[in-house]
Amino acid sequence: MSFRNYKEKIDEGDTVILYLSNNLHAIEVRPEIKNKKGEMVENVYQTTFGALKVRNLIGSDYGSRVELSKGWGHVLQPTPELWSLTLPHRTQIIYTPDISMILLQLDLVPGCIVVEAGTGSGSLTHALIRRVRPHGHVHTFDFHDHRAKVAQEEFEEHGLAEFVTARHRDVLEDGFGDELNGKADAVFLDLPKPWAGIPHAVTAIKDDGGRFCSFSPCIEQVQRTCLALEQHGFQDISTMEVLQSELKVSRRTVPVRDLSFLKHKESKNPVEEKPSSEKSYVVGAWPASTPGHTGYLTVATLPPSFTRSEKNKTDKIGKFE
Repeated sequence: MSFRNYKEKIDEGDTVILYLSNNLHAIEVRPEIKNKKGEMVENVYQTTFGALKVRNLIGSDYGSRVELSKGWGHVLQPTPELWSLTLPHRTQIIYTPDISMILLQLDLVPGCIVVEAGTGSGSLTHALIRRVRPHGHVHTFDFHDHRAKVAQEEFEEHGLAEFVTARHRDVLEDGFGDELNGKADAVFLDLPKPWAGIPHAVTAIKDDGGRFCSFSPCIEQVQRTCLALEQHGFQDISTMEVLQSELKVSRRTVPVRDLSFLKHKESKNPVEEKPSSEKSYVVGAWPASTPGHTGYLTVATLPPSFTRSEKNKTDKIGKFE
């Protein structure tokens, strides 16, 4: 339940992040677990710094230091960012640099309704939930039945079930379901053929308009998606690539030549050239290597639909009369 709200103490059933010398491990706080024989045994988590008895975490403070048999570490509150680095991979996932841009481009605020396809390992889904709760909802779809079930179970274990619904559906063929027609503020697609899902996205987005975003690793996918977006009335279509670079702060020594002798060079009493000196500076330098390609983000806006809006107004007036 630790994903739902920030807490001071660790309770049984929480998921905690164990930080060990730049290594992160996600641990479910259960005093006992089943072994391969189906027997209940004490839950002991093995690390490079020795064993951790998980039952000792119950009642500890988040952020506190915990002792292992060969060292120590810290237990941290789970966040979507930390979960993306530690989650069990069922598929390739989207990481924080791309996730942050997706959340920005979709214009999400608490209370929004978001449609996501596909769910995968749930990396982006956790970040979407945090952005739209407590009154919003995420509807996420995956064409693989087992992955959809595991994802829903994971959301329940994390205490997020009331903010998200995971379903098994091939959205490219069947859409998002009639219950979501005209309900979504934003639609996100992480699919092999996102252009085929754009008509369903139009149906799902509210009459007063909304935002669309797709994630594609290949530029050919982007080209077909942009053409489909244009054909279905989307505006402000743009594609971007997020490459995160961190400046490395270091101290560098720079040689400095003393040129004061030059002004006396033409005089009757020339001054001898002085040896060069050195000065030390704190500088920020670009990394020697650049981050690799992950994918392209294609974003667009679906403007308000006059036809649908007027039809809804007419229907409401007729019903009222």
